[in-house]
Amino acid sequence: MRTFREAVEAHDPAAMDALLAEDVVFRSPVAFKPYRGKAITSAILREVIQLLEDLHYIREIRDPNGVDHALVFEAKVEGLDVTGCDFLQYDADGRIADFMVMVRPLRAAEAVARQMSARFEQIKAAAGGEH
Repeated sequence: MRTFREAVEAHDPAAMDALLAEDVVFRSPVAFKPYRGKAITSAILREVIQLLEDLHYIREIRDPNGVDHALVFEAKVEGLDVTGCDFLQYDADGRIADFMVMVRPLRAAEAVARQMSARFEQIKAAAGGEH
């Protein structure tokens, strides 16, 4: 199975989707409540890989037990440098069950929030209207 890092860096939404558990919980860096379910998480991730320019991972931290991973990334949004981290927790089947993202600095996080907010109706439609 491809790793999540490989799927993102290849801009391969189908491979990213295949790594998500059906009941995955996505914790956005800019939304108060988590999003639950594969459909909405997949729709969000598809939009994020379009939004973040030159997205690439610079560090990977793996749990020796294979359950928790942290992927540090760099990208650009609205001309601003973004540094962030994807915290992934895998279930017993090797699928991502919990996905939390953090980004910095504040101006870049605000730009991500602005851009994702403008696209959220499209994201909900892609997820089948849920959320």
